[in-house]
Amino acid sequence: MFMNSYVTCVLIICVDFFCQVDLMRNISTIPQPFLYTRHVHFLNFTRFRIEQPVYINIIRDPINRFLSNYFFRRFGDWRGEQNHLIRTPQMKDDERYLDINVCIMENYPECSNPRLFYIVPYFCGQHPQCREPGVWAVERAKQNVIENFLLVGILEELEDVLLLLERLLPHYFSDVVTIYKSPAFWKMGNLTGTVKKHMPTIEALQVLYQRMKYEYDFYNFIRDQFHLTKKKIGLKSASQNSVHEPDFLRELALRTHEPLEEEEEEEEEEDVGQEDSNIWLVQQ
Repeated sequence: MFMNSYVTCVLIICVDFFCQVDLMRNISTIPQPFLYTRHVHFLNFTRFRIEQPVYINIIRDPINRFLSNYFFRRFGDWRGEQNHLIRTPQMKDDERYLDINVCIMENYPECSNPRLFYIVPYFCGQHPQCREPGVWAVERAKQNVIENFLLVGILEELEDVLLLLERLLPHYFSDVVTIYKSPAFWKMGNLTGTVKKHMPTIEALQVLYQRMKYEYDFYNFIRDQFHLTKKKIGLKSASQNSVHEPDFLRELALRTHEPLEEEEEEEEEEDVGQEDSNIWLVQQ
C-alpha cells in the first residue's frame, strides 16, 4: 500500500480569509490517497466549496495532557538526556525547576487560563472566539465534531481507537493493532515517557480541575460519543458511566499510556501563540 504522509510541527491558525482558502487549496491538491497530519485548528472546507476531507483525531484527559506538557517542556523524555535543553534552551532554572504545586496554587500563567484552554480551540475552528474559554467555543467544538469528524477517540482507550480505525479506514490502518501490540512498538514507546512527571497534591488537582471545566465538558462529551460509536460498531466500552467524576477524586494516579510521539513538543507558531494538538485529515 502506498500512502503519502505529511507530518510537521507547525501550528496553523488562519484568521484571515485568504489564508484559510490558500491552506485548503494546498491540501486539496495533494496527490491522493494521503494522510495529512498537522497542528491545525478546524477548517470547514465546504464553506468555501472545496471537498471536505475525512477528519479524525485523538484527545486525552485534559489534566494528564497538561501534566505531560509541563514536565516534558522542562525535562524531556527518555530518548535523550539533553533533548529538553534543545527544545527549551532559553528556559531559566527558576522556571525549569518550578514546583508544579506552586505554579497551580499561585496562579502562574502556565497553570491558568487561557493557557489551560487547549483542546477545545482545535475543534472549535479559526474564529478568534474559539480561543476564549467559554460555552460558545465548547458548543461550537461539539457541533463540529458531530458534523465533520468521522472519529474522535480518547487516548485512555487507545487500542479501541485503533480497532475502530481499522474498521472505518482499512486502507490506511490495516494491521494497526498488530503493530501497536508488537514488542518493537512498546520498546520505542517506553522511551517517550516524560521524565520526572509526578502528580500534584490533591488540593492543586482540584484547583486545576475547576480551571479546566470547559476542557472537561468537551472531553466528557467526546468520551460519550466515542463509547456510542463503539456500541454501534459492536465494541464494548471499558466504562459506561454517564456521570464523569475526575479520576483524581477516586485515585491520585491518572493512568494513561504516554503517546508514542509526544504531543507536547515545542512548535513554530503561525499568526497566534498557541500550542499543539494533532489533527488528521484523510483523503481517499
